[in-house]
Amino acid sequence: MSIEELSDKEKNKIIDLIKNDENLPKEYIYKLFSNDEDVFLFWNGRNEEISNIVLPFHSIEHIDEPRKEKLQGSGELFDIRGRQIEGWTNKLIWGDNKLILSSLVNGPLREEIEEQGGLKLIYIDPPFKVGADFSFDIDIQGENATKKQSVLEEIAYRDTWGRGISSYLNMMYERLKLMHDLLDEEGSIYVHCDYKVSAHLRILLDDIFGTQHFQNEIIWKRSTAHSDSEGFANLHDTIFYYTKSDKISFDVQYKPYSDEYIEKYYRHEDKRGRFLDRDLSAKGLKGGGYRYKWKGKEGYWRCPKTTMEEYEEKNRIYYTSNNTPRYKQYLDEMDGTPVQDIWTDINAVNSQAKERLNYPTQKPESLINRIIKTSTNEGDLVADFFCGSGTTSAVAEKLNRKWILSDLGRFAVHTTRKRMIELQRGLKDEGENYRAFELLNLGKYERQHFFGVPTNVSGDRQKKVLEAKQEKYVNLILEGFSAERVEGYKYLHGKRTTRFVHVGPLNMPVTRDLVEAVYQECKDDLITQVDILGFEFEMGLAPFVEEQMKDKGVDIRLKNIPREVFDPRAVKKGQVKFFDVAYLGADTKVNDKEVQVTLSNFVTSYTQDDIEDVENNLRKGSSKVIIDNGEIIKVTKEGDGIYDREPLTSSWTDWIDYWAVDFNYESNKEIIKVEEDGELKEKWTGNYIFENEWQSFRTKQDNELELTSAPHEYKEPGRYKIMVKVVDILGVDTSQVFEIEV
Repeated sequence: MSIEELSDKEKNKIIDLIKNDENLPKEYIYKLFSNDEDVFLFWNGRNEEISNIVLPFHSIEHIDEPRKEKLQGSGELFDIRGRQIEGWTNKLIWGDNKLILSSLVNGPLREEIEEQGGLKLIYIDPPFKVGADFSFDIDIQGENATKKQSVLEEIAYRDTWGRGISSYLNMMYERLKLMHDLLDEEGSIYVHCDYKVSAHLRILLDDIFGTQHFQNEIIWKRSTAHSDSEGFANLHDTIFYYTKSDKISFDVQYKPYSDEYIEKYYRHEDKRGRFLDRDLSAKGLKGGGYRYKWKGKEGYWRCPKTTMEEYEEKNRIYYTSNNTPRYKQYLDEMDGTPVQDIWTDINAVNSQAKERLNYPTQKPESLINRIIKTSTNEGDLVADFFCGSGTTSAVAEKLNRKWILSDLGRFAVHTTRKRMIELQRGLKDEGENYRAFELLNLGKYERQHFFGVPTNVSGDRQKKVLEAKQEKYVNLILEGFSAERVEGYKYLHGKRTTRFVHVGPLNMPVTRDLVEAVYQECKDDLITQVDILGFEFEMGLAPFVEEQMKDKGVDIRLKNIPREVFDPRAVKKGQVKFFDVAYLGADTKVNDKEVQVTLSNFVTSYTQDDIEDVENNLRKGSSKVIIDNGEIIKVTKEGDGIYDREPLTSSWTDWIDYWAVDFNYESNKEIIKVEEDGELKEKWTGNYIFENEWQSFRTKQDNELELTSAPHEYKEPGRYKIMVKVVDILGVDTSQVFEIEV
């Protein structure tokens, strides 16, 4: 039916609904679009527009040595076993994968991907459990504290499931379209899901990749035992396998023969062991054959006579009881049975598994191993844009594949970083090759995008747009901070209760000069308390404020502006939290040209819970672990109005999960490619890349943390800057720069 075929009554009804800004009933939508396609995939909110935003990637950390160690009793200064493979650097990207995918598809990194032969495989395990979120548990002194998801993560979760399945389809549709564009013509995609969304995703993938490119619906039996009193127990996940075109790269995988199979089919034994009877004709080649006669019977093998003679000479011919000639294929020569579309031989990661990282959605390496081996060759590039605990990169590294990973969750990215460094260490110890990897994000350009500042125009033009929006920007941050605007000051923008507020710049760090200017204005106007808000802070600013500005009459606090401030829903609900900048201390010991770094202090005031509110909601005899003002505390209600508060963090070291050292911080400028007015340019951001040369971190197997680095020797005397980076147990980064002279 077309619009001309609608009745006047139906047309008037549709016009009235549109005028009143009301939704059209589905039957009218189907009638209006019935001639477009035989089957039209429609859901509430479907949008055909796909993001083409291009934001430059910031390289914030580079790991090309898992860790340098000084050797004892050796002529070599550092352990050089294992070599980083030249060329491509693997990429771990933190951020919204829609912006990441759009920037990969449309930006300069696309050319680099094509130079590597294109993206050959995408495996994704997107969120499919309606109850899932980005929170995670922290084990501290035998107790579990829950790190709640950030507001940004909560918003992403809300966007995914806010209106149910239609929100989920909106989220997945745009991302899958971008993945389809990014994928090489010979590429494959595997989409992992469960019964809640499998039906919807199958139709969505058909719509994007085409039903003709559907290859398999793989059933993975992830569990062997499960009871459910209200229905049949669910033991499986679904993995949809599609290709981008008819050019399919597929390497058949085999699983070992089961004991039952061997017992059933391998009946005969000789001095070489058990063997399988095979029809020799099935082994033959086209274009030649060998006709035989045996006791009045005739037959024909589709193989050259020379092949038959070779088998006879090697005693590989076997004759059955009815004198049919067969050939022997021994058990140790067989690959196994080809893997089909039901996978029952791979178990989920159990609680005692060595690879277990206590990450809630972690998938077994053997599962990803099978997928990567099936659809790629050594040296190919694979990607996972919902990387979770980093299983895809771990398997890709072991199989000599290159990789790109991304995730929105800070904890996921940090878990993957530790996992890959630990894997590199193992490869290095075995003398095996490995590739460097870098940690990327979208940095200030993501903030500018959120605020509507174009990134593809000149710096001068961006500056003018920022200046024009300065008042709007300040008011936005103050609203997120629940502060009121004040007038009559140069550097003070607002006030919250008794404290004044300065809003730092959108696109650059808060500097020491800016802090001193704010301090001077406060001093001149007899103001004694001020909060300075910023997205980034100049290196060394936190200790400068802590050590040199503390007793000068003005209480200055540095607070991080969270990215969530750009989401009006979070601001409106009062969900945006500004946290004090953490402070770390380190000592440097210099001996001639050699230096060692010792971590000496870490101070955080991170607050997640309202301790009094938690106490008021506890039942008698119950307890809860909370995070309040830099402490993790177990609160127990012992009686009416009687509470016990047991600190679980007894030392600053309890907060440290990971720390790393760059012994020559300003040795590698961060150069990014930026499109300005249609021209691609290379620009120095003013920052340097953190070269991760030495690190210590806690693992499931080893919870101990080294507080002193291995010695580092400089080739030349001079002044050097050392950067120390700490990642706390909540996954939050804090960095500090120290100057030394050797």
